[in-house]
Amino acid sequence: MNKTEMIAKVAKEAGLTKDQASKAVNVVFDSMTEALANGDKVQLIGFGTFSVKHCAAKEVRIPKTGEKKLAPAIDRPKFAAGQALKDAVAKK
Repeated sequence: MNKTEMIAKVAKEAGLTKDQASKAVNVVFDSMTEALANGDKVQLIGFGTFSVKHCAAKEVRIPKTGEKKLAPAIDRPKFAAGQALKDAVAKK
């Protein structure tokens, strides 16, 4: 399912126009993105938890040249599936 298909499903299930559903879906994603950018967790009970994982700087080797460089520290998004989601997927 892609974002367009999700918007169509939300519109159908909630009895909204596609424009209203699009705004709703975008607000949800934008809110989640903003929270994660601020270092907060987004916990959706039964679905899962989105969080930010800090990856420290490390030395890496470029295979083509053999040169060693320092990869900078970076924050990455992380998702941990909730038990209800795990159970639903396992049944399929």
